[in-house]
Amino acid sequence: MFALVIAGALFGRRAWFLYRLMRSGKPAARFDDVPARVRAEAADVLGQRKLLQRLVPGLMHAAIFWGFIVLFPTILIALIGAVDPRSTLPWLGTQGWYAFLVDLFAVLVLVGVVTALVIRKVERPARFEGSHLREADLILALIAGIVVSLLLWHSSQIALGFNDYPAAWAPVSNALSQVVAPAALWLERVAVWAHVLIILSFLVYLAYSKHLHIAVAAINVFFGKMRPRGTLEKIDFEKPEADVRFGAARASDLTWKQMLDTMSCTECGRCQEVCPAYNTGKPLSPKLLIMAERDHLLGRSETPIVPNAVIDDVVWDCVTCGACMYECPVNIEHVDHIIDLRRNLVMVESRFPEEAGTMLRDMDRSSNPWGRPQADRTQWAEGLGVRVLQPGDPAPDVLFWVGCAPAFDERARTSAVATAKLMQRAAVDFAILGPREACNGDPARRMGDEYTFQRLAGENVATLNGAGVKKIVTTCPHCFNTLGNEYPDFGGSYEVVHHTEFLAGLVREGKLEPVAGDRTITYHDSCYLARHNDVRAQPRELVSAVGKAVEMPRNRERTFCCGAGGARMWMEEKRGRPINQERVREAAATGAETLAVACPFCTVMLDDGVRETGAKLQVFDLATLLHEAVERGKGGGATP
Repeated sequence: MFALVIAGALFGRRAWFLYRLMRSGKPAARFDDVPARVRAEAADVLGQRKLLQRLVPGLMHAAIFWGFIVLFPTILIALIGAVDPRSTLPWLGTQGWYAFLVDLFAVLVLVGVVTALVIRKVERPARFEGSHLREADLILALIAGIVVSLLLWHSSQIALGFNDYPAAWAPVSNALSQVVAPAALWLERVAVWAHVLIILSFLVYLAYSKHLHIAVAAINVFFGKMRPRGTLEKIDFEKPEADVRFGAARASDLTWKQMLDTMSCTECGRCQEVCPAYNTGKPLSPKLLIMAERDHLLGRSETPIVPNAVIDDVVWDCVTCGACMYECPVNIEHVDHIIDLRRNLVMVESRFPEEAGTMLRDMDRSSNPWGRPQADRTQWAEGLGVRVLQPGDPAPDVLFWVGCAPAFDERARTSAVATAKLMQRAAVDFAILGPREACNGDPARRMGDEYTFQRLAGENVATLNGAGVKKIVTTCPHCFNTLGNEYPDFGGSYEVVHHTEFLAGLVREGKLEPVAGDRTITYHDSCYLARHNDVRAQPRELVSAVGKAVEMPRNRERTFCCGAGGARMWMEEKRGRPINQERVREAAATGAETLAVACPFCTVMLDDGVRETGAKLQVFDLATLLHEAVERGKGGGATP
C-alpha cells in the first residue's frame, strides 16, 4: 500500500502539472463531429491503422499495445495477489479463457519488445536520428520486466496450486511451472512484488520522461483534425486586438491541442523519414521541431520559440506537403505548428525571406504573386472564344477558376488552354471571371500572412456569391484546396472540382473520346491533390486513357513534393539539394518519356528540374495530354 500511495502521489503530481499546463494553452475548437472522432479512435488507436501501414514495425507495436489492453486487469490481480497469494479478482481471475489470453499476449509483448530492439539496435533506421533512444530502451526493458515477472508469478502460482483458473488454459505458465517448481515458494512472492514495483516504477517514470505519448497519444488522436489535412484554422480579426492570436511566438501562445501534440510525439521518426526538406539535406525535421517545442514548453521557457527552440531556416524550409501529418501515428499536426510560427514572424515581427517579401507585396498590390496587372488574366484565352462572366450575366453551369499560374506563366498556360478546349469539345456551359478573379490567397496564407489571405478571400467570395456560382472547376490543387476547404469559413460554399476529376468524368460519359498513344507516362501526384484531398484515381484514369502508365516508387498519398508548396515557389532553395531535382530523378528512373502533372506549380517546378538535371523527360499537364489524345481520335494528330 505504501508503494502504491507513493507512486500514485508522484504520478498525480506530474499529471496535475501537465493538465494545468495544457489548460493554459490557447483555445482550439476540437469538440465537433464526435462520431468521426470516435471512428478515428477506433481505427488509429485500437486498430493501429497508421502503424500497420508498415507491416513489421506495425505488428511489433500492435502486439505491445494490444497486449497491454488485454493484460491491464492483471495489474489489479497482482495488487490483490501481493497482499494475499490465495486471492484474485472476482470472476475474471478465475476464467480459463482469460488465463489463455494473458499467456498469449504476454508472449506477443515479449516478441514485440525483441523485434523493437532488433529494429533499433541492428537495423538502425535513419528515422530514429535525434530520438531519445536510451529512454526508449529503458521503457522496452521495463515492459519486458513486466511481462517476464507476470509469467514467473503465474508459473510459480501453478506450481504451488494457488491458481484459481484451470492450469491447462495457461500453456506457457503451466510449462514454466515445471521449471520453477523447486523455487516456487519464494519465487511466487518475489515475482508478484517485482511485477507490482516495476509497474509502479513504469507509471512514475512515464510521467516524467520524454515518452509521455504512452499516456496521451490516444487523447491526441481523438482531438485530431477532422477537416481535410490541407485546411488551416482561421484567425478571427473581429475580436478585440488583445484577444487575437497572431500565431505562436512563445510556448504560452500554443493552443492546448498543440501542447498536447508535443507531449504525444512518439519520436518514431516516420515524419522525418518522408519530409522532402529533411530528405534533401535541409535543417527541418518535423520530429525534431515537435520535440524542441515540447522541451521549450515543459521547461516553462518564455523566450521566443524562434530562434531559441528552432532556427528560422527550419520554419521556412517547410513545403506544407503534409507527408509528416499523413504518416504520424498519433495525428500530430506539424504543418499547423509551422504556419503558426510563420504567422507570428510575418504579421508581428515582419521577419521573412527577402524574396518572400516581394511575393507578398505583389499580392497586396496586384492581387497575384506574379505582380502582373489583373487585365492580363485573359491573355491566355485570346482567340479561344471563352466567355468572360460580367456583372449581371447569368451564372454558367461551371465556372472555370483559372488561377494565377496558368494566367501569367507561359509553361502553366497550356493546361488552361487544353482544359478550355476540352470543355468546349464536350459542350460544357462554362465561363471565367477574367480580371475579376484574384489570387485565392494560398501563397500568402501558407507564408503566414493571414491579413492578405483574408482580404483576397473576402473579395473572391463576394465576387463568386454575387455571380451566383455553384460549381467551380480549377486546374490548380492549391486553388482547389482553398476554394473548397477554406472559403466556407468566409461564407463561400461551392462544389469545387479539380480538372482531372471533371475531365475523367467527361471521358466516362463518352463526351470526350481519347485514343491512347504509345508514349510511356509516369504521373506525379500533387501533394495538395493526392494527400491533402484524396484525389488519386481520376488522374490515373486519364493517364490510362492517353498512354502507357508507369508508377514512381513514391506515389498517391505517399507522393514526394515538387518543392513549390508552402509558398516555397517564390523562395530560393539555398540549403541542401533542390527538391524538384530529386523528384525529376525519381521520374527519370522509371524510364518514362513523359512526366504528367495535374498542377501548374508542379509544371513549373518539374520543368525547371528537367532542365537543371538534363533528364530525358517532357513535362505536360494531363489536360494537355488528354487534348492530344482526343484530337488523335478525331484524326487531328495534335501534339502538345
